[in-house]
Amino acid sequence: MSAPAILVEDLQRHFGPLRAVDGVSFSIDQGRVVGFVGANGAGKTTTMRILATLDYPSAGRASVMGHNVVLYPADIRRLLGWVPDSFGTYENMTVLEYLDFYARALGFRGADRLSRIDDVVAFTDLGPLADRLISKLSKGQSQRLCLGRALIHDPKVLIMDEPAAGLDPRARVELKRLIRILADEGKTILISSHILSELGEMCDTLLFIDKGRIVHHGSADSLTRAEREFTLIGVETSGNPATLFEWALTAPMVSLDEERRSGARLRIDSLKPDVIAGVLRKLVTDGIPVTDFHREERNLEDAFIDMLGRIEKGQQAVSSPPPLPTTPL
Repeated sequence: MSAPAILVEDLQRHFGPLRAVDGVSFSIDQGRVVGFVGANGAGKTTTMRILATLDYPSAGRASVMGHNVVLYPADIRRLLGWVPDSFGTYENMTVLEYLDFYARALGFRGADRLSRIDDVVAFTDLGPLADRLISKLSKGQSQRLCLGRALIHDPKVLIMDEPAAGLDPRARVELKRLIRILADEGKTILISSHILSELGEMCDTLLFIDKGRIVHHGSADSLTRAEREFTLIGVETSGNPATLFEWALTAPMVSLDEERRSGARLRIDSLKPDVIAGVLRKLVTDGIPVTDFHREERNLEDAFIDMLGRIEKGQQAVSSPPPLPTTPL
């Protein structure tokens, strides 16, 4: 059985009294795309920097393709491509000169170096920008250049920290397309983002981290469809939505989950069909002009907030990370 692409065991990173990473454990199989989710300060970037050999753990272990990140950093860097949320550039350097510089730094020479640069330029569609100064690139173009730099040595694992931050919709669509192509080629990708809906679309599984600890490791569906004791209903009205909002404040077993321009999303504290039907009857008999009434699933943002709320109340997390292999690194 092949080693996991990424294996983290009881990883810790302390900055004085601050426990930025506090006992994180997870395993990612080769060829998987995994989203890494958490609020600012939750420990995402610190964990990713440790995996990329840019920081040292205070305790615990981490490995990439079977190589310990502390003991064998040179091996890790040959296997891994790092795409940070921002990256350093050089003044008066063009896109092509930048990629050529890194190809040389990585040890590529002659025809092999030119071939690697050509492949990266073609994949990231940087050809039309080859002679443009890096300082003149848009945010989306800069992110494609950063991805290109990370791909020069054809790594088996990619770690991407907020690559979609600040991108316009078209650039985000293009980024998702490139990630899926890389995944189809068998690369393992760990990607963090605040745009949870996009992670749900392009990732096989999601890792949620909160206060330095993993609180969920599973598919997007396993989170949004997790067992619960309430039903979400979308309601559209032809009348004043404020009347619907006020109605929800006093209706039994109903609460206002989200205000909308022409209606609301209501939370009904039951899963029973007769209770849900009773809410619709009461809406109509109370004079609310309902034009649409339908069940809704939670989105990832809702599910994440619900999960954190349960954790704060001392309840068990939605799902636990799968057991780690017991074989030594």
